[in-house]
Amino acid sequence: MSSPTDITALPKVELHLHIEGTLEPELIFELASRHGMELPYASLDDLRARYAFEDLQSFLDLYYANMAVLRTADDFARLTAAYLRRAAAGGVRHAEIFFDPQAHLVRGVPLAEVVEGLVEGAYAGTAETGTTSALIACFLRDRSSEEALEVLEQLVAMKAPIIGIGLDSAEVGHPASEFTDVYARAAELGLHRVAHAGEEAGPDYVWEALDLLGVQRVDHGVQSVRDHTLVQRLVVDRIPLTVCPLSNVRLRVFESLADHVLPQLLAAGVVTTINSDDPAYFGGYVDDNYAAVADQLGLDRADLARLAHHSVEASFLPQGRKVALDREIDAWLGEPAS
Repeated sequence: MSSPTDITALPKVELHLHIEGTLEPELIFELASRHGMELPYASLDDLRARYAFEDLQSFLDLYYANMAVLRTADDFARLTAAYLRRAAAGGVRHAEIFFDPQAHLVRGVPLAEVVEGLVEGAYAGTAETGTTSALIACFLRDRSSEEALEVLEQLVAMKAPIIGIGLDSAEVGHPASEFTDVYARAAELGLHRVAHAGEEAGPDYVWEALDLLGVQRVDHGVQSVRDHTLVQRLVVDRIPLTVCPLSNVRLRVFESLADHVLPQLLAAGVVTTINSDDPAYFGGYVDDNYAAVADQLGLDRADLARLAHHSVEASFLPQGRKVALDREIDAWLGEPAS
């Protein structure tokens, strides 16, 4: 089945997007030049050639190395505005954006530079495109919970405009149970709570995220299909999964998109959403992900609209905005493909 030709016109919400993962090779070279940095790549093509990842860790090694060019508030502002510009072109009406404060603090970049830049870029991107955004601070699960809690308190003290917290980076060997204190504090603060779980690790990591962290969304969560009881829990409690198809294939969670469990999740009634994760590294933004699953998994316009509705439902937007976006999606579905 060929994919619908007007996917970019389908209104969408993106819920699993690491802003550092939108750092395109051209911007890496541009910022390195601005800061007088010498990169370990001979050319753009040399850098792109390194994007053949064997697993999550091989990606993370390059991902963190490239972050070295992000040093000032202006760097983060340019990165964020560029993402919102590209997202809007793909039909994204709202994005709930992850950022990794610890990954910048350990490099000596002040937290204020990071937050001020992200906020400035978000304002600029919204002013230009109309696409809105919100920030979610993700903590690195391969660093200590004590450090994560300290950074959370710093964000609170500086009144950083975050709507929630998340948990990301290397999953295997770093279960959610290590971060219960951080999530308890976030709950006290009235922050939304999400976490990566069930990408490379098994269903038990998803159970812990649900039962010990009290997450409202599970990021990735594709390994949940291995546990029927867990799938039923997700369905009954309407716990959304923020699935990233192209990322899953590039990181070899699945050998090909044809092997992806997205159809199983949808058939089971799980609130499944489509997202791009780290689009500069994984071969596509969110509209590219929609197009890929439509083409390779045989999803039709009704399926895509259902996924878009799920993204609205799973968002932390106010109800009035959700209703308006759902109406936009229904209007798209009612129009013939161009």
